[in-house]
Amino acid sequence: MSDRSATLSLGPHLGHLSTIGCRLHGSPQPRIAIAMLLDRIAAQIGAAHVLTGPDAAPWARDWMGKYVGAPLAVLRPASTAEVSGILALAHAEGAPIVPVGGNTGLTGGAIAPGGLILSLARMNRIRDIRPAARIAIAEAGVILTQLHAAAARHDMIFPLTFGARGSAMIGGVLSTNAGGSNVLRYGNTRDLCLGVEVVLADGRVMDLMSELHKDNTGYNLRNLIIGAEGTLGIITAAVLKLRPRPRAYVTAMVALPSLPAALDLLNGIQAATGGAVEAFEYMPRVFIDQHLRVFPQARPPFADRHDVNILIEIGATAPRDADPLPDGTVPMAAVLQDYLAGMLAGGQVLDAVIAQNDRERAEMWARRESAAELMRHFPGPEVDNDICLPLDRVDAFLSRALAQVRRVDAGATDFCVSHLGDGNVHYTVHPTSADPALTEAIREAVEDLVADLGGSFSAEHGIGQAKLGTMRRRKDPVALDAMRAVKRALDPKGILNPGKVVPD
Repeated sequence: MSDRSATLSLGPHLGHLSTIGCRLHGSPQPRIAIAMLLDRIAAQIGAAHVLTGPDAAPWARDWMGKYVGAPLAVLRPASTAEVSGILALAHAEGAPIVPVGGNTGLTGGAIAPGGLILSLARMNRIRDIRPAARIAIAEAGVILTQLHAAAARHDMIFPLTFGARGSAMIGGVLSTNAGGSNVLRYGNTRDLCLGVEVVLADGRVMDLMSELHKDNTGYNLRNLIIGAEGTLGIITAAVLKLRPRPRAYVTAMVALPSLPAALDLLNGIQAATGGAVEAFEYMPRVFIDQHLRVFPQARPPFADRHDVNILIEIGATAPRDADPLPDGTVPMAAVLQDYLAGMLAGGQVLDAVIAQNDRERAEMWARRESAAELMRHFPGPEVDNDICLPLDRVDAFLSRALAQVRRVDAGATDFCVSHLGDGNVHYTVHPTSADPALTEAIREAVEDLVADLGGSFSAEHGIGQAKLGTMRRRKDPVALDAMRAVKRALDPKGILNPGKVVPD
């Protein structure tokens, strides 16, 4: 018997499960109907790619262990046609489907207790790279570092980068409109995408694989799908923008007396380099202290401790900026060194260290990208806040945030790191208890301050299920009605990632 025609035997793994974890056609689906649905899916994609029981365990929790829920089955299609077939069957039965990429999300957006998970990991082909057009065509299961490596072979980059790049997949970063460290220069994922291929809830394939930079033919459905977290359709492939690989990177750690001084530094260096700053990352004293506790073998960034520590990276693409001079100096490095020397002399900068080689650059980035690991070493509960503020109001937020939180929980402490160049602050509160009511009260206190400063409660991690309460409280009611109308139009049975993004 061929793999595609094999019958799936769920055996003991259905055991106690009498429903699919939701209502199908308005009533709980009997166990026999679930088995029949999975057998029909197995006939399409192969029984080996319908995982149940212990085989599905890796998808039962998010990578931080905060959201837990064992799925009934994990479906692993290998092509857009197979995704289409799965969704057509699921739509007919009203069976919810939760898509997952690398499972590196932080908001519980890919958890499906008792439901069906659709893993795009086998759809991992880079279909084409065209350096002359500066595009790559990649399937949803391509891991970000694989695309980076493929682009590098053509002396190009796909400039999206963040700590989880070794496991995050293209479909996931598109579905959450991921950000990362280089948004300052290159934009969010939405800015790096020309087209997408999407399977709708009923199995129809919507071909939006435009390679055009200008395509003004009606509604921008591509941008609607990007950032929807799989609630409007399943992204199976994308046309992505590539950029020339910088000929040289200039990376430095800079200590400053205040955050306003850091913004002055950013604006000055942008002017001096012609807008070549790629990353401008803020790490406060508490971040550096925690890093040295968790990684005692690491070197501190400076001889003295400072409150404001900035990682700055400049990408030089023009030969005049990147090709070494006769004395071996990279011109762009000389520009940064001269600029920092003037700031040091004037007291606007307290200390500065420029990486002299790839090892020192990697050491600086390892410090910044350890943020998730540092969080794991704090005892007790935590309340994550992924917010964005106008650049000149980040200091006001951080100056007032802990006092605002302590009106709710007097013993709470906080921790933060920031993509300061684009105003994105990852602000984490450690409350005195894990009481869900206290968690929501803390979220609301942070939201109040963010709203007062004209910011957003979600910057780059998405909504998932973590921020549904915030969406109810903070999203414009008319906008929520519009989102629900779009959801009903594209997913009338509500099978795509239910219970995420759009509150009931």
